[in-house]
Amino acid sequence: QVQLVESGGGSVQAGGSLRLSCARSGYFYSRTCMGWFRQAPGKEREFVPTIDSRRNTWYADSVKGRFTISQDNAKITLYLQMNSLKPEDAAMYSCAARVSPDGLCSTNVAAYTYWGQGTQVTVSS
Repeated sequence: QVQLVESGGGSVQAGGSLRLSCARSGYFYSRTCMGWFRQAPGKEREFVPTIDSRRNTWYADSVKGRFTISQDNAKITLYLQMNSLKPEDAAMYSCAARVSPDGLCSTNVAAYTYWGQGTQVTVSS
């Protein structure tokens, strides 16, 4: 059974950093796109960054230059390094996996098959 488990959330002041982790277990096809999404209260879940099986990455404009998505060599753990955090970055962050024949990533939430339970990030000004 596929499982995604996030960790690393917490409370920081604006300008601070956090590193989120997402440990995955179960069978994953080699052509799987992994992504981070976030949802703030009263808002829709939104794409943050994604990474495909060839380690190509895509970032939302709002986080470019501040966030970095990566995976360990075994592709067991997904990371999100978040620097220069802003109050508007506060949200529940979830990792997700998209399994598709083409192995392509998507910014569309509905395209992702598996989701973790999320980890809360709070940023105070």
